[in-house]
Amino acid sequence: MKRQHEDAGREGDCPVAMGLETGKGKMVPMMTTGDGECGVDELLAALGYKVRASDMADVAHKLEQLDVAMSSDDASHFPQFASDTVHYDPSDLSTWLDSMLCEVNSPLPTLLPSPTATAHCSNGHSLSISSNSTVTKDSTAAPPSASGVYDFEPVPSPAAASVGRVVYETDPQSEKILSPRDSKRIRTCSSSSSSGGPTKEVASFLKQATAALPVVVVDTQETGIRLVHALLACGEAVQQENLNAADALVKQISVLAAFQRGPMRKVAGYFAEALARRIYRHNPLPQADRVALDFLHSHFYESAPYLKFAHFTANQAILEAFAGCHRVHVVDFGLKQGMQWPALLQALALRPGGPPSFRLTGIGPPQTDNSDELQEVGWKLTMLSENIGIDFHFRGFLASSLADIEPQMLLEPEGKKGERDGGDEAVAVNSVMELHQLLARPGAVEKVLGTARALRPRIMTVVEEEANHNGRTFLERFTESLHYYSSMFDSLDNGANGEAEEEIEEQRRHREMADAYLGRQICNVVASEGMDRTERHETLGRWRERMAQAGFEPVHLGSNAFKQANMLLALYASGDGFRVEEAEGCLTLGWHTRPLIATSAWRIGAAAAIR
Repeated sequence: MKRQHEDAGREGDCPVAMGLETGKGKMVPMMTTGDGECGVDELLAALGYKVRASDMADVAHKLEQLDVAMSSDDASHFPQFASDTVHYDPSDLSTWLDSMLCEVNSPLPTLLPSPTATAHCSNGHSLSISSNSTVTKDSTAAPPSASGVYDFEPVPSPAAASVGRVVYETDPQSEKILSPRDSKRIRTCSSSSSSGGPTKEVASFLKQATAALPVVVVDTQETGIRLVHALLACGEAVQQENLNAADALVKQISVLAAFQRGPMRKVAGYFAEALARRIYRHNPLPQADRVALDFLHSHFYESAPYLKFAHFTANQAILEAFAGCHRVHVVDFGLKQGMQWPALLQALALRPGGPPSFRLTGIGPPQTDNSDELQEVGWKLTMLSENIGIDFHFRGFLASSLADIEPQMLLEPEGKKGERDGGDEAVAVNSVMELHQLLARPGAVEKVLGTARALRPRIMTVVEEEANHNGRTFLERFTESLHYYSSMFDSLDNGANGEAEEEIEEQRRHREMADAYLGRQICNVVASEGMDRTERHETLGRWRERMAQAGFEPVHLGSNAFKQANMLLALYASGDGFRVEEAEGCLTLGWHTRPLIATSAWRIGAAAAIR
């Protein structure tokens, strides 16, 4: 027996929101009615049935009649009837019940259907229904997939889980995701379940005025794989400017991410937001003021050892370069809160023979409220220096870009050179995650490195993310950033080892703010272009080329920095998962096998020194 009916959407009875459109088909996690103007019971509508409130008593009576008829002793033909029949659940439950009652009362045909029945649909597809409750779909004219080679399977839904297993062809072009509505229409029954189908389900609901939602067990590992595939397919659709496919995929990503926990859910959420901003042409994230950015930066500093590693290794190189010098000058290309320098000041205070005279020049962007954060940082460092007995001098420069700084602005004024004893200053230039932002402006990096070379520094320390987020194509940048930030978020979630309840709560707050800090970077890499895309991270090999072109040669960071960096990691989360590696005189810190941050040291080469 086969019954077909017109879609309820064609009847015009009530608007229905069908959910999310995907590149492979439609995935509908829940059907929702409108605002109730059609008189349809909302709770039954959530189960996929449309019953008017005025018809509920009549429907309940018909359900009891059908239940009695199907469970009666005279219904000896029902086992065969149930196992070989495809039922289509209509939206008009009352009409369906009338049809079923008529069918129950009608005589059986002389020829029983074959164990496998095929229902041919008007759209050119055929559904083969076998006795093992397995549905196999064949397609003769399916449209090409929007995502190319990526093969997605539907997310298990409550309706699909209760009906049976749906087997799809391996050809991704013939694949279609069944909605919960379709899953209810295409139902295979067995003799043991003929009396426990939708009839008793709805009858029980009408008697109890409520129904428990079905429990769906989801394989999060399998869903995670599909989530990664969906992200990559969406990136490819954006690359090809196929915005319709990208729109469908970004919605699918949001649904798949809901089944994940921990780092993968966070990564997918931030990338989905960034993709949505790019697809829908939303403006990039509003530029936060420096106070807010420094606030997030400080939490990232506390949540993971990356910035601590950067400051420690750079300070060690500067300390060794200043050995025996009585007057030292550090030019910091990104002062921020000045968290790097208390440790160096304390190390210089303990130096045999006494500390040198220390001059610090800090550079930072102007504040939106015209406040002078740099001077506040300088005042705090001055107070610390007085307590530990160091002659300390501070100057701050506000600049929208490092390319706006000229060498003469950073050199010691001529009038003050004779006021100090101890010979010429030993200069060190320090840049922690600042140079990559200059790549958005053509020629800016070359100008800044030329300014650094004009200062004749004994050493220049450079710390940058070990990633390639400045590739030629969007898909290249997107894929690289997806892998990079997945490792970064994984290290944030698994790197802490607080024991006390207060420590765990504090680490949780740090991680939340650190997540937001990295989320802004993801949005900039994915959603922005042109001058707005400032997070243009490049690998250590590429920075070697740039530094060599600017007239610098590498300085080996030495074994002491390597050993002490490992000691630092031992104090943080017992060092589990984090790895320090030496790469041609430079040091990298990574999570497991992937380097995430690199520290290098440089000095003026012999050819540049004689210019």
